[in-house]
Amino acid sequence: MYRSAIEKLYEWKERKAHKPLIIEGARQVGKTWLMKEFGKQAYSERVYINFDSDPDMKVLFEADLKVERLITGIELYTGKKIDSDNTLIIFDEIQEVPRALASLKYFCEDAPQYHIICAGSLLGIALHEGTSFPVGKVEFLKLCPLSFYEFLHATEGERFCKLLAQQDYSLINAFKHIYVNALKQYYFVGGMPEAVQCFSKTKDFQAVREIQKRILFAYEQDFSKHAPYEIVPKIRMIWNSIPAQLAKENKKFIYGIIRDGARSKDFEAALMWLSDCGLVHKLTRVNSVGFPLKAYEDWRAFKLFLVDIGLLGCMSNLHQRTLLNGNDLFSEFKGALSEQYVCQQLKATADIQTYYYTNDRGSCEVDFILDLGNAIIPLEVKAEINLKAKSLKTYIDKFNPQTALRLSMADYKKTDKLIDLPLYAVSEILQAAENN
Repeated sequence: MYRSAIEKLYEWKERKAHKPLIIEGARQVGKTWLMKEFGKQAYSERVYINFDSDPDMKVLFEADLKVERLITGIELYTGKKIDSDNTLIIFDEIQEVPRALASLKYFCEDAPQYHIICAGSLLGIALHEGTSFPVGKVEFLKLCPLSFYEFLHATEGERFCKLLAQQDYSLINAFKHIYVNALKQYYFVGGMPEAVQCFSKTKDFQAVREIQKRILFAYEQDFSKHAPYEIVPKIRMIWNSIPAQLAKENKKFIYGIIRDGARSKDFEAALMWLSDCGLVHKLTRVNSVGFPLKAYEDWRAFKLFLVDIGLLGCMSNLHQRTLLNGNDLFSEFKGALSEQYVCQQLKATADIQTYYYTNDRGSCEVDFILDLGNAIIPLEVKAEINLKAKSLKTYIDKFNPQTALRLSMADYKKTDKLIDLPLYAVSEILQAAENN
């Protein structure tokens, strides 16, 4: 399958002064596949070390961390000669061996000629627990589930992706039915690589659902296996409450939905654990707008989205027959799926700094506020083709943004500062904003 992240890996390889690279992301989003595929495409040789299943490699890093010694040990273990120019060294599940993580500092300082990529499904947890980390000596790449653009590439082909990127909306409209149908499928299938691969080959929704159930079960196993014992029940309570939280008209996270009398301080550690795992996206509120936007952040109010829309549908028991009911799918759970979809795409395409806005009275709410560094863009999500957006108009009148975006099932339209963009063209948000 096509993953846009591989292009960033090529950019990393071509930089003369690159540091060891760490790929972050939740379990089963495709980190191992991406590293191996990149090694296959871009190098004549690759050596792969999995610290979760290779005990001999754990022993290697227990002694001193001199690079020459480590390279010799890896060569002896793998039976491959490491040519610094043509061999990719892959360290998988690196969080299992903190000394291996610490060794990246010495690779960076003493042997920058080696090409090293690392990944760890629970790396965020390991770092939060105080694992020694080579600050400033590594680079990062965040990997998310497949975006809709990547899903479209896997199911309908590259040509429809290229057409979206060209932003020729008169021509795009001629094939609107293809984009809308693919979007409905994506709402159900989501972007977990195993689910997408199964669907692209079989078009079997039931088989996809079984894969999603297995992934959710594996995540819940991680709760018990890796989280501190005392917060495991709270992690499960937060996790299981997310569909109900997003089904509300006001999608602000309410602790009272978890249980009566619940308070934020009781669930702080559990929420942080889920976030560090990459299983949830936490979007905090801003109550005003200005540079820097982070200065207006209100940590007491936030929305919580899942890592993947397909998993949200599975947790919510969304039935495949919903796909057949016209555009009903897009308004399911009061638009929860559409907001989840947009949040997921924003994280996947550029990991844009994203917030949401409400005024102090709560009478005006804008679904997403995007901090692009040089501009702050409000973004409203409409589940179908109803374009009434009173809150967005109020926001525009008050803050006078250079551009405002509205995503819906309606066609592309540009009116003064406001751009209407189809939900299936969410990958073109940055380009649309820059062109306005």
